[in-house]
Parts: sequence; C-alpha cells; structure tokens
Amino acid sequence: MHKDQEFLEYVVKSLVDSPEDVKVDRKVDEMGVLMTLEVNPVDMGKIIGRQGNTAKAIRTLLRVVGMKFNARVNLKINEPVGAANNMATSSASRSVDQAMEDLKQI
Repeated sequence: MHKDQEFLEYVVKSLVDSPEDVKVDRKVDEMGVLMTLEVNPVDMGKIIGRQGNTAKAIRTLLRVVGMKFNARVNLKINEPVGAANNMATSSASRSVDQAMEDLKQI
C-alpha cells in the first residue's frame, strides 16, 4: 500500500464510527493520483464537515503528502446512493410542513 493511501485510511478511520466500511481506491494516470473514498452513509457528515471544511482539510493534507513524493494527489468522495435525493426530499417536506403550521396559526 502507498503512503498516501495509508495516510488517508488512517485519518478517515479515525473520524468515522464505522471504520470497517471505509474503502479507498487509488488510481494513477497522466494527471496524477486519484484517491476515491467510500464511507458508511451515516458517517458522510463527519467526513464532509460543516460547509465542507473537513473534506477541504483532508484534501489539503493529501496534497502535502503527495508533494513529499512528487505526486499530485486528488480526492474524490463518493456520495452514497440516493443520499442527495433523501436529504432534498426531507428538507423540502419539512419546509412544507412548517409552512402549513404557519398558515394554521393565521
């Protein structure tokens, strides 16, 4: 296993509640190294962080590790299947429910 992949696995497994579900795929092409990360859907918020700050920090650290080995390292975080749709639907239905409650009070 490569140092950048070991580093990413160590950091992510330290952050999540389900470290056994962490999967890191590493591919090298003419653009550099692409690391693809998959975690348990429940842990996705811990990896992304508020306003994406945790993900940005992980990407920055990976680039630093890559510079040590003269490689350009990028990180792709795979979104769990259906996660975006579920979040959008639940927040939309909450908004509709809140609007209905507001109307009842008028």
